[in-house]
Amino acid sequence: MSMVLRSGIAGLLYAFCLSATPVLAQINLAGQWTGQYHEDEPDRLPGPELGDYGGLPVTDANRMRAQSWSASILSVPEYQCRVHPVDYASSFAQIRIWETVDPKTQELIAIHVQHFAWNTVRTIWMDGREHPPEYAQHTAMGFSTGEFVGQALRVRTTHLKEGWLRRNGVARSWNAELTEYFTRHGDILTWGVYIVDPTYLEEPFIRNRDYTFNPNGRMGPYPCESVIETDVPDDYFPHYLPGENPYLIEYGRNHGIPYEATLGGAETMYPEYVDTIRSMAD
Repeated sequence: MSMVLRSGIAGLLYAFCLSATPVLAQINLAGQWTGQYHEDEPDRLPGPELGDYGGLPVTDANRMRAQSWSASILSVPEYQCRVHPVDYASSFAQIRIWETVDPKTQELIAIHVQHFAWNTVRTIWMDGREHPPEYAQHTAMGFSTGEFVGQALRVRTTHLKEGWLRRNGVARSWNAELTEYFTRHGDILTWGVYIVDPTYLEEPFIRNRDYTFNPNGRMGPYPCESVIETDVPDDYFPHYLPGENPYLIEYGRNHGIPYEATLGGAETMYPEYVDTIRSMAD
């Protein structure tokens, strides 16, 4: 075989190897991931206290909704198996991630994320498709498209059903749009979500969660069946009318925080608000 021919074959093999090598930016997120609770543990497990809206950029409308919220709503059959929305579901236990790849071209079509809570599954489309029109169906998982940016997967999510930011009545509207980042550092996965909600938030809200890769992990079923727990009238719906919730003052009183400082709003997110709290105490 001539040197020219051998050189040509070697060049073709080299080009083939390059084409078969995955793009470095396309990080592999597939696998079972176990949630870590060192971040926001009191908020994620026992849950936030009633009347604690400090540090949240809530609007007046959102605050009014939260103050009318009653924990007894969770006993209503329609709410017992209500799934966590996609911007909240990843706060609990394990997640499983896998890919759908075109078997011929090996191009990545979609990334799927299954949450332990209620076993909900979301799809993140990676094939460049457009988001549907505004009037398309809104769901708890929304409609998500993604792209790799450096060593992170960036996801845009729209078409969300109304959900919640915290388990004490603070809401997130169906107008919200999410920008999420999945970043992997070895066996550590960080998920961050940036929520823009012109209806219920004065400024964007940010949440982060960390996970550890668990190659031997298994995700069990999450059965849920609603039942009648309490005998109440058919037209009963747990709530408080404005100004009638007697428990809202307990959080501030128990922690020595002025009531006004517990009401939230964009200004309460910043360190300078400490001076405002001090002035209330004077």
